[in-house]
Amino acid sequence: MINTTNLNQARKEIQKLKKENEQIVVMAQDEEFNRKILENKDVDVFLGPELHNRKDKLKQRDSGLNEVLCKLAVKNNIQIGINLMEIIKQPKKDKAILLGRIIQNIALCKRTKTKVVIYPEKYKKQDVSSLFLTLGASTQQAKEAFGV
Repeated sequence: MINTTNLNQARKEIQKLKKENEQIVVMAQDEEFNRKILENKDVDVFLGPELHNRKDKLKQRDSGLNEVLCKLAVKNNIQIGINLMEIIKQPKKDKAILLGRIIQNIALCKRTKTKVVIYPEKYKKQDVSSLFLTLGASTQQAKEAFGV
């Protein structure tokens, strides 16, 4: 997993992992970094766009994704990853905010046909699909959640 804010360093690590034929998972950072990563065709999973410190707007959540980024992910065959470990570690208030952002991201991904996956895969498939359905995902999205 690549977790850096430096774009050039992230690109070097992506190339290194590509040569080793490993799965390339990149953690989301700021808006410009996210856009550049989603334009890269070598990335497999874009993880945790909802995990950031920016404030939500008054009438809309800042979920880290928008329609343009989702379409870029579909075009470059990149899956949007949801990091359940990070959600579980959060205090109750932050957990509620994160779940609201995830609901918005799932709706965006449903509309643009972007694949959403769970990371890491140590959870039972039934539990994850139930969580996805509760958060508003389609049954197809819930089935594909273990596509990593």
